[in-house]
Amino acid sequence: MSKRLVILGSGESGVGAALLGKQKGYDVFVSDGGKIKENYKQELIDNAVDFEEGSHTEEKILNADEVMKSPGIPEKNELVKKIRAKGIAVISEIELAYRFKGESKIVAITGSNGKSTTTSLIYHICKTAGLDCALVGNIGYSFAKQIAEDPKELYVAEISSFNWMI
Repeated sequence: MSKRLVILGSGESGVGAALLGKQKGYDVFVSDGGKIKENYKQELIDNAVDFEEGSHTEEKILNADEVMKSPGIPEKNELVKKIRAKGIAVISEIELAYRFKGESKIVAITGSNGKSTTTSLIYHICKTAGLDCALVGNIGYSFAKQIAEDPKELYVAEISSFNWMI
């Protein structure tokens, strides 16, 4: 029986996590309280990922083994409180991707100012040096999507403070 992974939010990181989860054998369900962008919706359909938009069906969410919460959803959200109260693990897209990075290395940049510039500069240096690398995180592909679609030996990641879980 496969592990049930529920993903709250269907932006770049949510869809990336859905694709990676599906590829790794999870039973994946994506739930977005808003409207899912057409390109992301098509990716979910093309990869046979079950999803809903415009609401959150608690029965489909609260039966998860793990929930990957989009960084924009606050901890004080009522649904997140219910998920935590049930003892369901809440992870980030970064954590999910990290599980499947294999022997790859990560250069992660975080902080208050200059993250995008620093990340882009490091990526440029690595790429110019001939390293097998990808630009992921807040700029570029989601980390999970990159691992699912085109794994690299090195990931240069811009990580916002919202991506770290408590």
